[in-house]
Amino acid sequence: MLGRNPEKVAKAAEQLATHGDRVHTLVADVTKQEQVEKAIEGTAAEAGRLDMLFNNAGVARGLLFETATLEDWKTIIDTNLWSVIYGVHAAVPLMLKQGFGHIVNTGSIAGLIPVPLQALYDLTKYGVVGLSECLRYEYAEKELHFSVICPGNIATPIFGKGLDGTVRDDVSPPDDAIPADKAASYILGRVAERKGIIVVPEEPNTEWWKGYVLGDMEAEDTLLKIAHDRRAAFEKGVSYF
Repeated sequence: MLGRNPEKVAKAAEQLATHGDRVHTLVADVTKQEQVEKAIEGTAAEAGRLDMLFNNAGVARGLLFETATLEDWKTIIDTNLWSVIYGVHAAVPLMLKQGFGHIVNTGSIAGLIPVPLQALYDLTKYGVVGLSECLRYEYAEKELHFSVICPGNIATPIFGKGLDGTVRDDVSPPDDAIPADKAASYILGRVAERKGIIVVPEEPNTEWWKGYVLGDMEAEDTLLKIAHDRRAAFEKGVSYF
C-alpha cells in the first residue's frame, strides 16, 4: 500500500491492523517515475513475484477550459495519467518474465462519457481507459490481465480536494454517492472475474454510457443541460467539485 503522505499511509495501515504483518506500506510520489519503479521492483523482489498492481492515484477539479492554466493541466496529467503509465511500464516486464499478472487501473465514468467542465480530468481518464483496454487485448495470450475501474459517484475525499492536495470542508460527495467500502467490494468481485471495464455503480451509469455511445438524444440533451448549469454556477463563483 503506497501513498505520498506518510501520515495518511500510516492511518490507512492502522485500519488494516487485523491483517498483521500481511500489510506493507511504502511512501512514494507516483508522479515520479524513479520512485514508482523502485517501489514496484522492490516489492516484487521482496515477495518473489508481483501478482497484481492497482494504480489508483487521482485528482479532479471542475474548471472552465478558458480559465485552466497549463500548470493545472500538468498537475492533473502527471497524477492521473503519467502515474498509471509509470506503474504499467514498471510492472509489465516483471509480469511477462514470471508468466502471469493482473494490472488494475482506476479510470472514471468520465473516461467513458464526456463530463462538461471537466475536460482536464476527462482527458486523463479517457487515456487510462484506452491504455487499459488496448493492453488487455495485447497481452491476453501472455496471461497478463488488465482491468479498468470506471467509478461514478463514490464517497471518497476526491470531492472537494484541490490539485494541491488540500481539502475543502464546504464540498461534500453528491447525495447519490455510494460508500467506498461497498464500491470496493463490488470492484474486487469483478476484478476476480477478470472483467475489462468495471463500471460502479452499474446503474444508471451503464445506461448513460450506452445512451451516449449510441447517440441517444436524451443523453445529449442532459449533457448540454449539465454544461449550461455548471457554467452558470462557475461564473457565480459556486464550485460543484
